[in-house]
Amino acid sequence: IEQLERQNGYQVDLVLICGDFQAMRTQADMSCMAVPRKYLAMGDFPKYYTGEKVAPILTIIIGGNHEASNYMWELYHGGFLAPNMYYLGAAGVVNFNGIRIAGLSGIYKYHDYQKGHYETLPYDQDSMRSIYHVRQYDVQRILQLSPVDICLSHDWPQYMESHGNYNNLMRRKPHFRADAEAGRLGSPPLLEVLKKVRPSRWFSGHMHVKYEATFKHEGQGAASPAGSSSGAVVKEANPDEIQIDFDDDDEEAPPQQQSEPGPEASSSQPSSSAIQSRPGASETKFLALDKCLPKKDYLEIIDFPAPLDNDPPKFTFDTEWLGIVRATNQYLSKTKRQQSLPADNVLKPLIEESIRWVKENVGENKDVTEVQSFSMTSPGPDPAFKGDRLPQRYIPRIKM
Repeated sequence: IEQLERQNGYQVDLVLICGDFQAMRTQADMSCMAVPRKYLAMGDFPKYYTGEKVAPILTIIIGGNHEASNYMWELYHGGFLAPNMYYLGAAGVVNFNGIRIAGLSGIYKYHDYQKGHYETLPYDQDSMRSIYHVRQYDVQRILQLSPVDICLSHDWPQYMESHGNYNNLMRRKPHFRADAEAGRLGSPPLLEVLKKVRPSRWFSGHMHVKYEATFKHEGQGAASPAGSSSGAVVKEANPDEIQIDFDDDDEEAPPQQQSEPGPEASSSQPSSSAIQSRPGASETKFLALDKCLPKKDYLEIIDFPAPLDNDPPKFTFDTEWLGIVRATNQYLSKTKRQQSLPADNVLKPLIEESIRWVKENVGENKDVTEVQSFSMTSPGPDPAFKGDRLPQRYIPRIKM
């Protein structure tokens, strides 16, 4: 980023990371990340965690499916993983100079979607994976929002492949075709979120490919795969690439729709009238990036207009989101049974009352750093540990 700033004469104010951040503080954290053992490595996050290094630019992060999930769970509602590195939580919304940024961590798996957040340490081979599966409870909370500017997710909204250059994508990633044709590529809950919060930008990762698309709201049709360009060149395989499955779950896929439903507005509960809502975007520009490896398209610099011109930029809580969190916290389950959020006629007054409480007791546009600061909850890596790989004694036992 510093090199690009020097070359192009601009300044980057914010970094967004769409999952698989792998914030491992200690060797023990490595045993809580679902990844093939040969890829387990500490990386350089401990240097940022202990203060040896500090991120020069505010970095906002969501979780993916290869994380130290025990550490992420400590910050379920969001917080600083390290100085200047802010995790949005399982679901979260913040403002950066007035830009509303929402995010959902994890990936979608239908068999865990309606469960509560039941996982506890020590994780077994099942809970090590289920803990990063998106829950309906968190999606339902996001669906209470009025429109946002930017949305972050790890996996893609369902059917997004049909809103860009479909044929080009299938040439580069031919193993996507079967899931795309069966309607199984991407997350159905994220499609619902996309239609409800209508951001102007949506950023994702997970699929290990750079891909751009445009989702048109208000009755605008999807791009036809048959009409996509077919002049792509297949990229040569990178022998240094780490081949990691999107998820290691062994499952039978659920039945899916074979064609995409129209992009009309979602039937989810409307956002609260206690907040002055801005109009949603008429179209959402979608961008997925590749893995952070040499010769991969993993970084994109974007100029996004901000409603405020504070210098330095102001990083604040989102008042509406705080109200939603306060109103829905009573329904959070830490068992496998998770009740759905109540009907709109019950939930909407609760949210409106909670937003009023936030305004009166917290204040609007509260600076995040006035409330939250980074605090170490672990001593950092064991100095006696030699090397970067996980020693055998830290490997969790497999549940029989």
